[in-house]
Amino acid sequence: MPVFSKRVAQVAAVLSAVALAAACSSDDGAAPAPTETTKETTVPISAVTTAVVDAGAEPRSRITFAPPAGVSQQVVMTSRSDIHQQIGDQPQQDLSTPELTMPLTAVAAAPTPAVSVDLTLGAMQSPDRRLQDALASSEGSKAGLTVQPNGAISALRITPDPGSTDIARSAIEQAFFQAVYRGVAFPDAEIGVGAVWTMEQQVMSGMVLRQVTTATLRERAGDRLTVDVAIRQAPEAQVWDLPGDSGTLNIDTFVMAGTGTLVVDLGASLPVDGSVTVSGEQTYSDPNSTTRLRQATTNTVRWSGQ
Repeated sequence: MPVFSKRVAQVAAVLSAVALAAACSSDDGAAPAPTETTKETTVPISAVTTAVVDAGAEPRSRITFAPPAGVSQQVVMTSRSDIHQQIGDQPQQDLSTPELTMPLTAVAAAPTPAVSVDLTLGAMQSPDRRLQDALASSEGSKAGLTVQPNGAISALRITPDPGSTDIARSAIEQAFFQAVYRGVAFPDAEIGVGAVWTMEQQVMSGMVLRQVTTATLRERAGDRLTVDVAIRQAPEAQVWDLPGDSGTLNIDTFVMAGTGTLVVDLGASLPVDGSVTVSGEQTYSDPNSTTRLRQATTNTVRWSGQ
């Protein structure tokens, strides 16, 4: 295999926030060993900048995230990542992450003014047999979010159960990473039904992406809001510095966009319904050869109340 191919094959799955997709589709039939660490990992999430395009109809008000402290919310989050890549003339590879369904119990603390949300993972399900077998030991694992008053998530915390295996941890981390970048942050302004605003932030997924989400407040019934979202991503540079000082690739084409609808309750810690799908295609080339890497990616996050 050419040097380029070896280098790219090791890092291609980090694109689009699916950093270890291949770990869930290994052909190795051996059961992975439980991890020895249960240390909490905190991942900072880049700040979200909002801007109002249209304030919408009257009546208008400033929207504030305010779940009551100590009250439990039951919700189910389902995630899936489909990744197909091809290096030069080699056969196409499937690096997809199996669908993962996670029942979550969320409990918010008193605001300070940010809200700390503690999450407990229930009995998770996957149609992939190997992942399903690994998930049993992760039931009861903990996670958490730091949520700003406007709904923006500023930190993600994950604390695996002592018996968690690497394959389960990887799938869970990927699912949460997708979810935190598919949420809704409200503007610091009074808005009404029909309002349109943008949310802009960096997404760290192997390369630095600039994500711009256009949100529209379609409906409001008290504290329950239905928001349509349209997402687009673009790299901040035209050259990708590969992880581990493995060199660089030129970013020849990069298309990543999607749409969805989320239903949020201002008194709940997590979305209560809806889904968001982001997909696209990318082409990369080695500056020292004519070989190209082509990748097609689709990520979906769904929410439903229990």
